[in-house]
Amino acid sequence: MRCVVDASVAIKWFFQSAPDETDVDAAIALLRANRDGLADFYQPPHFIAEVAAVLARKKPDEAHADLSDLFEIECQIIDDAAIHQTALDLAIRLNHHLFDTIYHAVALHTPRAVLVTADRRYFNKAEPIGHIVLLGDPALTNSNPGIHDEHRA
Repeated sequence: MRCVVDASVAIKWFFQSAPDETDVDAAIALLRANRDGLADFYQPPHFIAEVAAVLARKKPDEAHADLSDLFEIECQIIDDAAIHQTALDLAIRLNHHLFDTIYHAVALHTPRAVLVTADRRYFNKAEPIGHIVLLGDPALTNSNPGIHDEHRA
């Protein structure tokens, strides 16, 4: 399975015990699937910086260690003019922040990829475009039994 994981999902990996985080188990299952070779991550160039910004703001004492862990996650950075053009078109069309639409553009330009997001506001706007699924959606785990098995573990 090919996934683009946005920051709303990735931060759950570092805030597992935060009371306001939902679907943490699903986020961890997706990370395990990546580690086990069952899910390939394709990320936009700002992915690391966006997650690091949240870590610096909310976990300054642990941010450096967490950033090191983030760099250990296997992913392919996708960056080209077509992705930025699509992201810009989506931002204008959906009246939404460009940093969110870049994730979606990567999914749209990567064959058989899907954007996994926990951002319901963006999902509601972008769902008709396709290549997007909400974290925790049974369709995500049903499409990849390895994720489903990890999620139950």
